[in-house]
Amino acid sequence: MIDRAHALPLSRQAAALGISRGCLYYRPQPASAADLALMRRMGELHLEYPFAVSRMLRDLLLAEGFTVGRLHVSTLMKRMGIEALYRKPNTSKPAPGHTVYPYLLRKLSVTGANQVWAMDITYIPMARGFVYLAAMVDWFSRRVLAWRLSITLEAAFCIEAVEEALARYGRPEIFNTDQGRQFTSMAFTDVLLKNEIAISMDGKGAWRDNVFVERLWRSVKYEEVYLRAYDSVSEARASIGRYLTFYNSRRPHSSLDRKTPDQAYFDPLPQLAAA
Repeated sequence: MIDRAHALPLSRQAAALGISRGCLYYRPQPASAADLALMRRMGELHLEYPFAVSRMLRDLLLAEGFTVGRLHVSTLMKRMGIEALYRKPNTSKPAPGHTVYPYLLRKLSVTGANQVWAMDITYIPMARGFVYLAAMVDWFSRRVLAWRLSITLEAAFCIEAVEEALARYGRPEIFNTDQGRQFTSMAFTDVLLKNEIAISMDGKGAWRDNVFVERLWRSVKYEEVYLRAYDSVSEARASIGRYLTFYNSRRPHSSLDRKTPDQAYFDPLPQLAAA
């Protein structure tokens, strides 16, 4: 929208658009090596102690020899898209003007595949830099139905994953997310509404449901991500893709009576098998 070659001064263009003139001269800087190392360790600590707020994370990091203040830890937590899991009025704040939908899973018995899908985003460290991983999980089978990597936290990569899953597996009865701005955006919720899917969002009293998705992140990170040092986004995408194929098709789950997610998802329901 800003035309640097236009005769109108940049200050006038900024004023016309209602933006700060200073942002015209800002150039994003990549995270420093020190911050990348700090963020990687914060990600590991978050998986181990998901209840740790910025002050606790700061103290844990100081005990390990890192020199960091609480405000910097808080800033990096926001950049990574992580927050402590504990009971509070809102698990994640939507953008102003975005619609927040009610939580539909309280006391709901999930008895079959495609009854409830859930989606979340996590931070993935690389050798230099980082990316975000969005994954959609079938609650009953734990199967990862679709996933995407992105260098930003925009909603587009989440929408792509949803559209892929709908095209391949049909539609669920309920789709559950947190109240993050990616999931409350009209572009995202419109995809669900057009497919007549009930939208559920974690809110007051529903914080424990985040723990369910954290199990997937723990497996992905400790069994794949922390064993690697991806040199590029394409390498990260290929390697994580191989792991998620293994996760779905070969990795047994104790909560599924040692079945794989693929087996639990594709096996017919008991009443259908009896019929």
